Amino acid sequence: MTTAADRDAADPLAHFRDRFVPADIVAYLDGNSLGRPLRVTRDNLVRFVDDVWGERLIRAWDEGWMQTPTELGDTIGRVTLGAAPGQTTVGDSTTVMLYKLVRAALEARPGRTEIVLDTQNFPTDRYVLEGIAAERGATLRWIDADPGSGVTADQVAAVVGPGTAVVVLSHIAYRSGYLADVPAITEVVHAAGGLVVWDVCHSVGVVPLQLDAWNVDLAVGCTYKYLNGGPGAPAFAYVAAALHGTARQPIQGWMGAADPFAMGPAYHPAAGIRQFVSGTPPVVGMLPMRDMLALVDEAGIDAIRAKSTALTEFVLDFADEHLVGKGVRIATPRDAERRGGHVTLDHPSFRDLVQQLWKRGVIPDFRPPDGMRIGLSPLSTSFTEVERALRIVADALP
Repeated sequence: MTTAADRDAADPLAHFRDRFVPADIVAYLDGNSLGRPLRVTRDNLVRFVDDVWGERLIRAWDEGWMQTPTELGDTIGRVTLGAAPGQTTVGDSTTVMLYKLVRAALEARPGRTEIVLDTQNFPTDRYVLEGIAAERGATLRWIDADPGSGVTADQVAAVVGPGTAVVVLSHIAYRSGYLADVPAITEVVHAAGGLVVWDVCHSVGVVPLQLDAWNVDLAVGCTYKYLNGGPGAPAFAYVAAALHGTARQPIQGWMGAADPFAMGPAYHPAAGIRQFVSGTPPVVGMLPMRDMLALVDEAGIDAIRAKSTALTEFVLDFADEHLVGKGVRIATPRDAERRGGHVTLDHPSFRDLVQQLWKRGVIPDFRPPDGMRIGLSPLSTSFTEVERALRIVADALP
């Protein structure tokens, strides 16, 4: 039997673990919530304060800062999204970006008043859509998704129709880790005349995406998970070039104007993806993700996906052998083609156990009602680390 140590010895990405700031813990199994910082980021933040912000001061806006949302967006698009330049921008929180995209999609389909969403989507997605529906007089059409899997193309086909303006779904279900069939679902929505907004928060940086090839309309994602941008790092928005003439975002700020420094009496949107910028770009907040994007580019997203699949398979195998007999239920798809970068294990005692694990330096997270989510960031996580943590979980269960 191949041991965790054997897997680490054969892991072509093992050397990347040394690039991360070490932590005095037993195991970090929550990289899908907050990625670990890179050593180089610490150095680059100091350099930025001393050499750029400190020396160039406000001149730095003319020397590059103004273009950071779209330039960094292009990097995210190239390295992780399968997106051509000019379709991705960075800024705001995921919640605000989602609001912008859904409102833009709704207005781009005049005469259609239905928003389709699912019962198992992340709370922010559901809450934002409830607010937009109330604001715009739209109707919510719910898909009752299986919490152990996710939304299928057939389920979407059953609810979309001539009234559908926009469908909002997650590429990877935040609880179960189910990986949705983006091309098939997108095709179904397009056949009904609607648009799709994909939430790629749990897939960007760990699962290869091909937004252009999949004919995706709009997508939103955060950068503090697998892109290691740090707590509160700004989100990104992808808007397909075909929609740039019809999708107009609702938060009209001066940085998204055609000429920000004209200080004109009326708003005129910038051309292309720049119009989805609203306020002053969070320049400092963009710095850490630059470093991680460089690392993802160096390692290669396909190699990252291969290790992610191996790590999740390792967790499933361990659970079958050591945890299922103790009443643990696997809530994540076993098919690697339908599984993202994390595994959720269910047990009635996990709410209390996760708190105990944190005190012992083993850090997964908990998702109600009884799920322990094992988040595996491939470039910073070893098989040995995962095995060590899971053995502690096994020992703690009766």
